[in-house]
Amino acid sequence: MFRVGIIGPESTGKSTLAKYLSKRYHGFLVPEYAREYVESKGTTDVTFDELCDIAKHQIEELSDINRQNPEICFFDTELIVTKVWFDYAFGRVPEWLEENIHRYPMDVYLLTYPDVPWIPDPTRSNGSDEIRKELFDRYEAEIQARDIPYYIIKHTV
Repeated sequence: MFRVGIIGPESTGKSTLAKYLSKRYHGFLVPEYAREYVESKGTTDVTFDELCDIAKHQIEELSDINRQNPEICFFDTELIVTKVWFDYAFGRVPEWLEENIHRYPMDVYLLTYPDVPWIPDPTRSNGSDEIRKELFDRYEAEIQARDIPYYIIKHTV
């Protein structure tokens, strides 16, 4: 299976890109679970334990997909995003999360750059350009630390 992780700050086109690529290449799409979770909760305020629940769900999805073994799989966000959120929001990351990032590596990342206007919706909470750029930098550092190929996706030329 070839795994493509699509990550980046909020409101940078990850979901649109993941849906497009999965259709274009007849791949398996794993939608963003955190969005679903926050929508059902009705607020973007997530506790440490709730973020643990989100991460555990993502890990279960990765395990299930491993068993299904599709040829190509597109992940609309994945565990690195969750790791960065743990660190950003709570200043700590559960050890088991890092272990699972290593257990379920991506083959390539598409990292979306925050060069499009913020579009607010009830599941988004970090619209400032400074925060979006900081999160982009954190995602890029995490990918680089793993020495996994990645491409930066910019919307403007």
